[in-house]
Amino acid sequence: MTEAAPTQAAPVADCWANLWPAELFTAYPPMAALYRRLRIEPRMTLTLDDILREARGAALSRVVISATAFPGSPATNRAVAQAVAAAPDLLVGCASVDPRDGMDAVRELRRAVRDDGMRGLKLLPFLYGRPPNDAIYYPLYATCIDLGIPALVLTGHTAVRERNEVGRPLHLDDVALHFPELRLVAGHAGFPWTDELISLAWKHENLFIDTSGHTPKHFPPNLTHFMDRHGRGKVMFGTGHPLMAYDRPLAEARALGLRPESLNAFLWGTAASVWGWA
Repeated sequence: MTEAAPTQAAPVADCWANLWPAELFTAYPPMAALYRRLRIEPRMTLTLDDILREARGAALSRVVISATAFPGSPATNRAVAQAVAAAPDLLVGCASVDPRDGMDAVRELRRAVRDDGMRGLKLLPFLYGRPPNDAIYYPLYATCIDLGIPALVLTGHTAVRERNEVGRPLHLDDVALHFPELRLVAGHAGFPWTDELISLAWKHENLFIDTSGHTPKHFPPNLTHFMDRHGRGKVMFGTGHPLMAYDRPLAEARALGLRPESLNAFLWGTAASVWGWA
């Protein structure tokens, strides 16, 4: 008899991770305060080697790792490009620019894609005090379409002590209506307005939901129902790394009771479609 080949684990992508060195928590104290409140202070000092060790240990296939733009931030596009160069088989770079910089932000986004190989743009509206349908973002959305990259936009409450209102998912309705070609990934599942975000993801062909910041065990039931049925292919796995490691959220995702095709779409297929991975 011929021995059966071992079953290969299904691929997994983390579509929402951050390159946050220890210096970032010094540069942006509200994030350090959040990590202390969550009692995860050791995760404020993770290095690139730690990120790679955790991702490879959990057998991840891709990690979309992002810069974070604000004055004095050490998490620059070039820092992310250097990290990706250390593990190009695993890491996918995502740019960040400060929309308050106007055309300088547009030029930096183009440079980051052209020179640094960035494959997306991440925006954290609470850092800029403007909701994502504000005019300051529109040149960047148009540039994303021109460059063929998705825009990742944080939605939901901020967790840090900044205004929650900028995170209302409903703001993305204006964006998706004005830019139907733009691939939008709405981060953190829009909580506590998850139903609002689900309705938008159903309505807009190119609007997707990322679940980072929330462990699957605590997903709202309507989100689990959506991703297992009419919303299959619209929801993707993310962690918000370094917020959480991989073992627990992956185990909880596999315990959700999703249909196999829905679980595969959640852990890999949706992100692979958005980014065009084979």
